[in-house]
Formats: sequence, structure tokens, C-alpha cells
Amino acid sequence: MAAPLRIALAQMNPVVGDIEGNLAKTKEMLRAAADAGAALVVFPELTLTGYPPEDLLLKRNFLARADAALKDLAASVQGITALVGWPEAADGLLYNSAAVLTDRQIEAVYRKQLLPNYGVFDERRWFEPGSEPLVVDVDGAKVGIEICEDMWEPEPTRCTAAAGAEVVVNLSASPYHFGKGREREQILCTLAREHGVHMAFCNLAGGQDELVYDGHSLMIDPQGEVTARGPQFGEALVLEGQVAEPLEREEEVYRALVTGVHDYVRKNGFERVVIASSGGIDSALTILVAVDALGPESVVTVTMPSRYSSEGTRSDARAISENLAVELHEIPIEEAMAAYTELLADAFEGREADLTEENLQARIRGNIVMALSNKFGWLVLTTGNKSEMSVGYATLYGDMAGGFAVLKDVYKGWVYRLVRWRNEREGRNLVPASVLDRPPSAELRFEQRDDQSLPPYDVLDAILEGYIEGGEDAEQLVARGLPEEDVRRVIRMVDLAEYKRRQAPPGVKISTKAFGRDRRLPITNRFRG
Repeated sequence: MAAPLRIALAQMNPVVGDIEGNLAKTKEMLRAAADAGAALVVFPELTLTGYPPEDLLLKRNFLARADAALKDLAASVQGITALVGWPEAADGLLYNSAAVLTDRQIEAVYRKQLLPNYGVFDERRWFEPGSEPLVVDVDGAKVGIEICEDMWEPEPTRCTAAAGAEVVVNLSASPYHFGKGREREQILCTLAREHGVHMAFCNLAGGQDELVYDGHSLMIDPQGEVTARGPQFGEALVLEGQVAEPLEREEEVYRALVTGVHDYVRKNGFERVVIASSGGIDSALTILVAVDALGPESVVTVTMPSRYSSEGTRSDARAISENLAVELHEIPIEEAMAAYTELLADAFEGREADLTEENLQARIRGNIVMALSNKFGWLVLTTGNKSEMSVGYATLYGDMAGGFAVLKDVYKGWVYRLVRWRNEREGRNLVPASVLDRPPSAELRFEQRDDQSLPPYDVLDAILEGYIEGGEDAEQLVARGLPEEDVRRVIRMVDLAEYKRRQAPPGVKISTKAFGRDRRLPITNRFRG
């Protein structure tokens, strides 16, 4: 380009549906960009509505308010050009669009060409695709505009560069999964080199229901070198020369969980959360994440020991709460178990104790945490991990009862890895070493261990990752050296547990295929993989 174009990337965290609040935040970041001397400020995809607005897009008054917000914003833009995302209703159709705002008016509009309809995306349900590139003049530079998916296929960028763009700008709402930021960065560097253009990518940050947006906005020069990189998971106004270092593996995943929990709790208006603390590894990580997301004053733990609870887990539950300075309630369930036993004695006469009695304990605990939730308005955070949820090793209306599942997409191996990382980061054992060393157990019968019902977790997780994320069948998994008996048993457990997962609360997505939006299978289903 003839002269450097000073660009600001407004990496922001909108709230879906809060059009007035999002407008106010957009104006605030617009002013900050102007004060920083930027000629162009880029906002994320669907800035004014948040992403994804889902079937709010079918409400006419929602679209009208978004349109009014855009016009309000345009009237405040002077001395700078702003690229802002909003849903554009035109001629009876709806587009995922970016408006070019300058000199108090809407100068031009770009309509997203590639509408994703896989994984968590359903854009073809709501939008019509655009068909033309758009290149505008900004302060003497030719700027081409794209929206999110347009960068994941080569044709839109090729057409934009062929239309004369010197800078290609992408407004994005690209949800996080582990390693996604590095993948996007490589794609953008390749596009910059191939087409000899500057690339500028502005992504959302923050949590929306099960999705987390990691920010990681970028500017890249025509040689494919990163000249600006936004921080991961936080809001920022990113300018040329500001290059944040990417997070290491464990910190990246941990920060994703913290962000997802914080925004789900706060955006939905909850002041405190309650967590059943067993003294085990899963509840330990859930408490750690909640404290780091919300502060210890917003976290309540409740331990509910039974005759099967060991003294070790009881003392560890107390130690974790003390180490993290959170409120702890101890409510033994022995009397409730005895009452249920007496209540059901006639109906169960002549039958041996089995999983029914184990599940009753979990359901008693579920009732207690839900009672605390109802009485005090606390949100229940459940503690089950992805390994357990995959194979149905969880109790409906028991340990699955709650409002948000923090570890829903975190395999057991990662649970241990994240707790160890958090202890190391703190420089002391927030979670006692005994929790990490003790064989995992649901403690619903004497001397129970998880490996009595499941393969060892390293084997289980390898099978699950191949079957769920990798789409591999039994033959492929066995060919990789995994034990055939375990493979076939685990696949059957996964398939049979679909009805349970359908009733689970939402939780933070960190993998390429989380349960819920990413993986949609029928409950009534006789196919066995």
C-alpha cells in the first residue's frame, strides 16, 4: 500500500441480545481507537447482537432494534472508519453483514459469502449468502472485507485480492477449541503470503452458553509475519506492534474453562455458585475453576458424606475449601439413606442391593444441592467429566443435577493435568497431593474404584477421543493397538448413554467435538458403531 494504514482491532465480549449494551461498548471502543490514532477500527462478526443470536434472528423487532443501533452508531463515526457486524434485513432476506461506517453514514455493506452449517454452526437456517467481494478506500489504502468462514476457504480471499485489496480484513466470531488459535494463525499467514496482502483478523472474546471465544486477533504482513496478536480470552483494543504471546497448553485450556464459567454465571445474573465437594479430583478442579472465575466469595461448597465416604476424602474436601477460602457446608446423608431404605423396603423385598442403592445416594446429594440452589438462588455447577459422561458413568437427577457442567468436555486425563498445573502455578498444593494420588472412586459402596466398572482412564480416554473426536470405528481403534474387548465395550456404553447426555446441563466446549451442538445423534437408534 502507498502508506501504512493504522488499524485497531476491537476484540470485544458482547452479550447476545443486549443490543443497547453492545452498542454502548462498541461506541466506547470506537472512541478508544480514535484516541489511539487509528484510521480503521474493526469489530467482530455480528457485533451489535452478539454471536450466535440463533432464533432471535426470526424476531422482527430484534432485527429492527439491531438496525436502529447500527444507524445510531453510524451517526457517531467521524474522523475514522469502522467495520461493524450486524444482521442485515433486505428485500425479505437476511444477511450476515458488515457495515462500513464513515463520516456519520453507512458507506457500504459486505455480505458474508460462506455460511457454515457444521459443528456448532447453523447459519443457513437464518441467512442468505452474499456473492460479491467488497473493496473500499480507507485513508488511501484499498481494504477488502470478509466475515469469519470466508477465510477458511481460499476462493473469497482470492477474489478480494483480485479486486485490488491491499489489506484484507476479517470480522469473526470463531469459537474456541484446543489449538484453534494456532490453526487460524497459520491459515491467515498462508493467505497473506499467497496473495501478497496484509491480513487483519478481529475475533470475539468471552463465553456464550457452551461456546468460548478466545480472541487471539491478528495482523499479518504480506510476508506472513505476525505484526499484532491480541490476548487470549480477554477484551482488548489491539494495535500494530502489540504481540501477545500464546498461552501454553494447560493454561490455554484452563483459561477457556474459567472464561466459560465466568461469563455463563455473570451474564445470566447469578451472584454465587454451589458445588458438591467429594474430596475427589473432579470436584477439586471444578472448585478451582469457579474460584478463579468468580472469586472465593462467590463460591459455596457442600460435602455430603455417607457411610462409604473415606476419612481421606472427607478431610481433602475440607482442605480444598480451606485452601481456597470458600464457604463450606457439611450435610451428612446417612439419615436420608436410612429413610429411603425403610420407605422402599416392602417394594424391594427379596432383592439384593445393587446400582439402585448407589444411585439413590447420588440423587439424595442432587436434591440437597438443588434445595440450596432454590433457597439461596445459587447456580449449581456439576462436576462430571467427559470420560464419565461419554459412557454414562453418571446418575440422572443425581450428580448430573445442576445448571452448568464445567468439565463436560474435559477428559479425565486432562482433569489431572489441569489440577497439577494449577498447583504448580500457585507454588503450593491448593489441591492436596492425596487427591491426585488416590485411585478414582464414586464412593457409593465399600472399596469402590472406577476401574472396577471402566477400563483404566488412559485406555478409556484414547478410545473415546478416537471414537468421538476422530470418528473412528471399532476396527480402526483396534488396529491402532487398543484392546478389542475394551474398545467394543466402551463403544457400546457411549452409544447407549445418549439419552443421559441429552438431559445433561450445558458446559464449556474445549474440544473439536463436544456433546450437544457438535455431536447430534438420535436417542432411539439401533445402529452400533
